[in-house]
Amino acid sequence: MTILITLHDVEPAVRLNARLEADGVTTALVSPLDDVRAEIRRAKPGLIVISGDLADASNVGLIRELLWEGTPVVGLMNGDDAEHRERLRALGYVELFVKPINVDDVALGVRRIVDRRELQEATGLIGESEALREVMVKVEQMAPVSSTVLVEGESGSGKELVARALALLGPRRNKPFIAVNVGALPETLLESELFGHEKGAFTGANERRLGRFELADGGTLFLDEIGEIPRSTQVKLLRVLEEREVTRVGGTQSIPVKVRVIAATNRPLRERVEEGEFRADLYYRLNVLSIYLPPLRARPADIPILVRRFIRDFTKQHDRPFRGISAEAMELLVAYPWPGNVRELRNLVESMVVLSHGREIGPEDLPRTIREGGSARFLPVPVPSLVQGAARTDGRELEFILRSLLELKLQVEELRRRMDDGHGSAGLGVLGPGRGAFIGEVVAPGGGVLGPGSVPGIGARDESPPPNVVTVAPGTKMSEVERAVIEAALKETRGNRRRAADLLGIGERTLYRKIKEYRLPEIEYSLD
Repeated sequence: MTILITLHDVEPAVRLNARLEADGVTTALVSPLDDVRAEIRRAKPGLIVISGDLADASNVGLIRELLWEGTPVVGLMNGDDAEHRERLRALGYVELFVKPINVDDVALGVRRIVDRRELQEATGLIGESEALREVMVKVEQMAPVSSTVLVEGESGSGKELVARALALLGPRRNKPFIAVNVGALPETLLESELFGHEKGAFTGANERRLGRFELADGGTLFLDEIGEIPRSTQVKLLRVLEEREVTRVGGTQSIPVKVRVIAATNRPLRERVEEGEFRADLYYRLNVLSIYLPPLRARPADIPILVRRFIRDFTKQHDRPFRGISAEAMELLVAYPWPGNVRELRNLVESMVVLSHGREIGPEDLPRTIREGGSARFLPVPVPSLVQGAARTDGRELEFILRSLLELKLQVEELRRRMDDGHGSAGLGVLGPGRGAFIGEVVAPGGGVLGPGSVPGIGARDESPPPNVVTVAPGTKMSEVERAVIEAALKETRGNRRRAADLLGIGERTLYRKIKEYRLPEIEYSLD
């Protein structure tokens, strides 16, 4: 890999060039009077150092072109002015060093950037945010060992990429990597898929079949959505992890396996343990090492980098020219919360590349939800009713409400700007148990509720709230929201905890723990 250094400022450029050459790095010096772009096309550098005139129009234009190519640019700046540094970073410089430079520090920083980019290209974990860097540091630390790893993060955030990175950077890189989504397999087939089966073990078992553990022997087994594994299989999985041997379904012989297990979940396993849905001993066995992959909305600095990477991939894949994205459109992409995470962004970029017809993408080309900054989420939206006696879905109704509250709080500043000064405040109304919920501009002076006609029971501005409504204002702590919803459920059921737990869609043990946690007065809630 070649590192190209410009001669805008000759003295530090020459010193840095000599230092990198002494380390065995291939370098090239280029004068700003030369055709820099021609030199870049010839040398195809992995990194470029601009030694001066960092904000010059020609350099800014060059950086924009390099950003689309994915080539990192380092700048040597005059003086350490924080505001100027931020402006330069906004232009696209991945790292800045203050002159007079310490060539050892700059050479070390350059090598780290190159190594990090090579690692990103190899693993697909693309980004420069501090959150993603922390993930990559953990990956590099955990890759050489064989301990079990638990990867947690929302759906679409890239948990399988983390698992593949752990395998790629470790000693098992040339061994099998087997991925299986245990949540997608029916319980009747799961054990056979994981542990294999003998001929005649059950109807349709016409021949012996090796399970995923045996197929991954010597390599890595990635168990996605591990929180959905049935309790009956959890016991057998725990034994395999402890004993490092499997017994096929219908068999009697124990078969030793040397497999590194990496498990992933989009819902914290500790919650599943507290709800009694996941064995605590298996949780501790899986959680020897852990990595949390933050959602895309928590690392907005990575969005432009991902967009450029996906554009390069899809223009090549579909053989479509793409003129790029306007600055205004990119700002909207960065501001959007991306509930579907990297997967949602990737799909959107593919559609833009296919449908752009060779023109620059502007704000008007983006979906309405993105143009409005997710504001459609603030419109009154009914939540599935928690009607007594209704069939329970997956026990996540309360989680849905709480996640909606959290999402609202994350965007409350935008909502506040939309409210008239002195005419009310932004908030969220949650109907009592069995009534549903709505999200929107809800709290008017005097406690009235907005959103007439959108949800039964919701009145017009300045109208008194319907009975048994929990009204939440911005800034309310999530624990206070949870307490209010639980207290409303207990009042609705006159203290019957089993019925209250059914209404909330949670386990009775979880409800009992929450009552103790929030010190809800026992005298008001009988045990009938």
